[in-house]
Amino acid sequence: MTSSRSISFEIRLTAWTLVFTLAATGLFLRDMAISASATSFRHWVELASFTLIVAFLIYGNVGYQLTRIGHLQRRHGHRPASRGELECCHRKAAAPLVFLVPSYKEEARIVRQTLLSAALQEYPNRRVVLLIDDPFRFDDPDALAALVAVRNLTTSLHLQMEGAAAPFRAARETFLRRAAAAPLVMADEAAIVGALYLQVAHWFDSEAALWECADHTDRFFVEAVLRAPAEAHRERANAWLQRAEAAAEVIDRVALEREHARLAAMFDVALASFERKRFANLSHEPNKAMNLNTYIGLLGKRFCEREHADGLHLEETSRPDATLEVAPASYLITLDADSLLLPDYALRLTGVLEAPGNERIAVAQTPYSAVPGAAGTLERTAGATTDIQYLVHQGFTHHHATFWVGANALLRHAALNDIAVVADENGRPVRRYIQDRTVIEDTESTVDLIDKGWRLYNYPERLAYSATPADFGALVVQRGRWANGGLIILPKLLRYLLSGPGRLQKMREGFFRVHYLTSIAGVNLGLLAVLGYPFPDTLQSPWLPLTALPYYALYARDLRASGYRRGADLLRVYALNLLLLPINVGGVLRSLHQAVKGHRIPFLRTPKIAGRTRVPARYVAALFAIIGVCLAAGLQDVLDGNLSHSLFAFANGTLFVYGIATFIGFGAAWDDLHHGIDGVVRRLRPAPAPERVSVYE
Repeated sequence: MTSSRSISFEIRLTAWTLVFTLAATGLFLRDMAISASATSFRHWVELASFTLIVAFLIYGNVGYQLTRIGHLQRRHGHRPASRGELECCHRKAAAPLVFLVPSYKEEARIVRQTLLSAALQEYPNRRVVLLIDDPFRFDDPDALAALVAVRNLTTSLHLQMEGAAAPFRAARETFLRRAAAAPLVMADEAAIVGALYLQVAHWFDSEAALWECADHTDRFFVEAVLRAPAEAHRERANAWLQRAEAAAEVIDRVALEREHARLAAMFDVALASFERKRFANLSHEPNKAMNLNTYIGLLGKRFCEREHADGLHLEETSRPDATLEVAPASYLITLDADSLLLPDYALRLTGVLEAPGNERIAVAQTPYSAVPGAAGTLERTAGATTDIQYLVHQGFTHHHATFWVGANALLRHAALNDIAVVADENGRPVRRYIQDRTVIEDTESTVDLIDKGWRLYNYPERLAYSATPADFGALVVQRGRWANGGLIILPKLLRYLLSGPGRLQKMREGFFRVHYLTSIAGVNLGLLAVLGYPFPDTLQSPWLPLTALPYYALYARDLRASGYRRGADLLRVYALNLLLLPINVGGVLRSLHQAVKGHRIPFLRTPKIAGRTRVPARYVAALFAIIGVCLAAGLQDVLDGNLSHSLFAFANGTLFVYGIATFIGFGAAWDDLHHGIDGVVRRLRPAPAPERVSVYE
């Protein structure tokens, strides 16, 4: 889907599959209406339940096809800014930009990649802040060593950038003095610029040569963040050297000034770190949102450190001898510590926010893609679902239904101020810019922004990449967090959709936003019901599978276009989604529990450790229980002559078995189950009575 003709074909194809889906849906509903002639109350309940489940699944199918059309239309009409348009920021004072990288128990090597991808952005007037949230564990030598290593990262990188930037700053100052003193010899000036770009290319090449590539993420980082820019700078150097040799060519002095400004800004970036947990009067809420909120609240202010009875405090001051001065920022980029940005990310997205007519865009982002080249089957399959979600989110923007995706996003500071609220935490006022009521803080903040009249925008190129969990235990934590909170946010979204002006215009937006918040609950609970309950053959319409056929056909095409195998990876994606069923249902139930009880659910960060993360025994037990239910339901259906449902139950049971074998391993699954049972037994076993010891011994 690269050429204009192929994109037009895909749009027409999707439109025809949408018509096919709607026609098959109409015929399915006709069959259900005919089935409604029965008078049994049980039949009516079965009919209503089955139709509702199927309707929700079709809702998702139609939504996918509509977002696919939207994505393709945006891609067809996308005209990226030229290099000259992007680099106009070097001719004026660029708005200050700060990268905020929240970090919690991250491996220093991974964080260094992220920090470098931010520091090497081609945007002037930028700085990078690592928000370290590791706990103080002086009783654990390994944890302390990891904390010290992460603390040292920003210091070492700041010194490295300072050393790299010095010659280009000096070259610019020398050029400005020459320009002010006498007429410039343009050929000589062009040769100087060419030589400087060769020096930049050499720096990137040297950094790439020193980087040890342990996995596919390292290889991608070296190629995309280091070698690709090196080649681009080398080509630019050669172009300027050729201009220097062509003495007859007129060289623009303004162009020379812009090149020197660009070169001077290439490595001119300040890196620092901040640890909120050092200060007793700052929020210690254990989640990423409050880590970000704490630092955002410091922007543009000065502080001093003072000792109090309860510990060290950070207090605002106007005195010139402040111990901490936090520069203001017009824009913020929040970047997860395991994510990577391509060099143009900041330039292109700030260009979007500063374009005329975009003053009310609060968030600009390119939804992250999976780091390509994963060797493991699980990481590759989970990455495929991430890459398909990228397409869906691009379609959301076409339908004015963009959601903030928190792994990487450019934020307008004024918009965050507009939605900020002050809350009480342990008797102290805390300013929340990003909501932390749920563990999907970016999704709830999206609703806050659109309710205030702000817009969100997905840039239609892949410019950001994020790591995918390489083992099932880590994936359970990540996807369980994603499944939690949608139903809690839904009432706030409905209030926005049903209030204020433009309620009719909001219907299109609401179609996609409501499904985004409810899909995990609806799809997983519905599938669990269909697997476990023997719906009679009288409800099985031949048109039912045809309603899903276009969805899977298009999904397979999109997998192929994203670099995956059409058939094999589609089967693996379906099997992985089956394995995530109890995780998703667990997340939904925790959301309902929070909605009833009002207790905030702890924020669980995705584990990033060498080796395998254990899967909670309750999830392993649930997987085996579902397999048992599928087999039992299939056998009972065979005995009852309910052949359609028996085939469905057996097929899904087989895919559950395949999924466990492929993504977990039966040995590992049994080990996790046995480990969990042992833990329960140890907790239930009464403690042994203390031995009686004679006081005379």
